[in-house]
Amino acid sequence: MQKRKNIHFYLLLIGVMLPLMMWGKGLNTSYLFYIDKYKELAIYQQRRYHIPASITMAQALLESGAGTSSLARRSKNHFGIKTHTNWRGKYVLYDDDKPNERFRVYSSIEDSYKDHSIFLQQPRYERLFKLKETDYKGWAKGLKKCGYATDRHYATRLIAIIQDYKLYRLDAKALHKNKGKAYPLSDYLIYKTYGLLYVYAKQGDSLEKIAYNLNMKEKDLYRYNEVPKGFQLQAGSIIYLQKKKRKADKPNYECVVRAGDSMYSISQQYGIRFKSLYKMNHKDYDYVPTEGDVLRLR
Repeated sequence: MQKRKNIHFYLLLIGVMLPLMMWGKGLNTSYLFYIDKYKELAIYQQRRYHIPASITMAQALLESGAGTSSLARRSKNHFGIKTHTNWRGKYVLYDDDKPNERFRVYSSIEDSYKDHSIFLQQPRYERLFKLKETDYKGWAKGLKKCGYATDRHYATRLIAIIQDYKLYRLDAKALHKNKGKAYPLSDYLIYKTYGLLYVYAKQGDSLEKIAYNLNMKEKDLYRYNEVPKGFQLQAGSIIYLQKKKRKADKPNYECVVRAGDSMYSISQQYGIRFKSLYKMNHKDYDYVPTEGDVLRLR
């Protein structure tokens, strides 16, 4: 009976829920990670070339699959720009609208972003620069009309990405650099370890605040981090942005419990689900680790 009570208390305390569903509204962690990593590049391009940073970022996400496409990984080409007639640099062959089309190769991702801005200085895109830098819808539709992509839904897809990830905040940040007004895309740096994305909680943080800032659902953060609604965060706590794993990555086979460790803190440290940590070690939920205990992690 006591064991059942402990299990029931555990379920209430840490909020174990149904298996996780995919991110709502098409959001995914690879996009968030890419945005956090390259947002300053997009902002810089807007300040120098007056192309909305939201458009630059949305195009990069769409054209490169958030940096995961073969063209982006091997050639650092994040905008799908072909050689055309004026390119004198290296190129690589890829099948696109036609077999073996020539795509530009860059020495760095920064060069890809810069060349994208220069590429849009062509006369065919001149009409776009008459639009406001905050008119991302006009820019998206204009890019399609000017022939940047053959996908007839290209403008719609760009607009959806900008709205889903609130990329218009990048435009505002670029335009208000010296006006004393803050327009942060995110107050958090996104880290990645054990294949998992996470942020560190700040003083006075809550999961609600973090979810709002990163444009995520509160309930997802609660489930990912296995805590109940209203859970009080401590500064420096790891907050995962995706589901933790059932076992730790190699070479983390086991750990020695240190003073102050708990099953929960260990599960967060190694990105393991709380319930899985108990199961791997054949422990009941009333088990409290003590200093010197050795626990399996995989």
